[in-house]
Amino acid sequence: MPEFCKAERDGHVLIVTIDRPERMNALHSPAHYELSEIFDNFENDPELWVAILTGAGDRAFSAGNDLKWQAEGGTRARPATGFGGITFRYDRSKPLIAAVNGIAMGGGFELALAADIIIAAENAIFALPEPLVGLAALAGGLHRLPRQIPMKQAMGMILTGRRVPAKEGYQLGFVTEVVPEGQALTAAKRWAGDILKCSPLSIRASIEVVREGMKHASVEDAVNAQYYAVDAMRESEDFIEGPKAFAEKRKPAWKGR
Repeated sequence: MPEFCKAERDGHVLIVTIDRPERMNALHSPAHYELSEIFDNFENDPELWVAILTGAGDRAFSAGNDLKWQAEGGTRARPATGFGGITFRYDRSKPLIAAVNGIAMGGGFELALAADIIIAAENAIFALPEPLVGLAALAGGLHRLPRQIPMKQAMGMILTGRRVPAKEGYQLGFVTEVVPEGQALTAAKRWAGDILKCSPLSIRASIEVVREGMKHASVEDAVNAQYYAVDAMRESEDFIEGPKAFAEKRKPAWKGR
């Protein structure tokens, strides 16, 4: 059983909680490997369609890298899937929602940026403060943030390490929704429920097309690229079930295959 995080199934949803509140949910090497295994299992389980990532307690989503662990002589080893087993998981095919319930600093912000949707409580704070301690946000933050908000706004955050509250994050565009303090996970579950109304294969196809399409300079090249998840969608039982349910005026019974 994991020691530094929790994984709970709720139907087709997996709720993953970083469980180190005494360290503001900062991550050390053992936690990285635990999370990587959890997300490996999530990716490989055909009955899990959406994941939510949050932090234990009401103070922090994740304060990022556990610098105390390093100061105490702990190893800096991490899995190939990156910080929290997420930031270098470039082939992730299922939707991930970050329920940010407090501080998301450094690697914690990079975890959130690697998700598809960010739900932030009003007390959430985001920052990439690495330069203030002689480091840099190399777990994807320096690449993802300028791709998700205007470049000058991203550079303003990156070059100062300044803290951005949830409402400003929403105005900048990297936060999907701001909710009252203590309601981030509840709202994330609502979003997950809305996603589950859709065909899981359509969702996976959409994720792949958006992610891989961004690698192309022109819309024409992106449209004409090969997308394997689209092929899987078109060959699935759900591809038949969707139009059939619409014609019969009923809710579709998605199978995910």
